[in-house]
Amino acid sequence: MSDKAFVNGWLRVLQEAMEGGEPGQGTAFLDGTGADGSGNHGLLATLEALSADQASYPTALGMSVAAQAAHTAYYMEVTVRWVQGDRGPFDWKGSFVGTVSEGEWAALRTRVRVAYDEVVKLASNTPRWDGDEPGGLAATLAHACYHLGAIRQIVKLV
Repeated sequence: MSDKAFVNGWLRVLQEAMEGGEPGQGTAFLDGTGADGSGNHGLLATLEALSADQASYPTALGMSVAAQAAHTAYYMEVTVRWVQGDRGPFDWKGSFVGTVSEGEWAALRTRVRVAYDEVVKLASNTPRWDGDEPGGLAATLAHACYHLGAIRQIVKLV
């Protein structure tokens, strides 16, 4: 399989995780988005549907949607930095936030979108994947899906 074919398949699954399924079409792992666009369970739509208070609600484990979203954005940002040669150090513990105001929540949702767009651009524009970069790319998808699942579970509690 060519690098391009792999990356295109990878991008389709990441797109579903982040943007939800195509309206009225089947999906790889999310509940389908209705033909009218309703029922989108992608990360971006899930975050958009929440207020800052809902996003800040701490679960029994102490993790809020805002914390999960901030960490997810940070992971995608580090992916881009890593492929560009930055080897850290990275502040994983500090990547989780606490409560957010409405303005901070809007900025965090934008940050998640920008980080996603940068990963897509990186994946689309890298002609050859060598060394540990393919594993990093795969880990980015797994990580985004993991935190999407965690956020979807927290949403049930708020």
